[in-house]
Amino acid sequence: MSKRLQVLLDERDFDELRAFAERDRVTVAEWVRRALGEAKRRQASGDPGHKIAAIRAAAGHAFPAGDIDSMLAEIARGVSSGAPVPPPLDIGGPRS
Repeated sequence: MSKRLQVLLDERDFDELRAFAERDRVTVAEWVRRALGEAKRRQASGDPGHKIAAIRAAAGHAFPAGDIDSMLAEIARGVSSGAPVPPPLDIGGPRS
């Protein structure tokens, strides 16, 4: 179910939002929805205790790793090859 949200802006702010929307070739409403979605993603989510427990559990493992120079060289080769970059892992637990 959709809900309506009314936000009052002065003319200068609205004109700025309209310019952003035009640049992105979307409506002002769509631009605002995307901006709100981005703001939500930036907010801390999940239980901090759960995150700390996950970090502690991960820190308890010992995995083999190459030396830093080798790893940086591999990363540089991957970046310069144009290979797709996988999204970051989400260890934050369930979102509310």
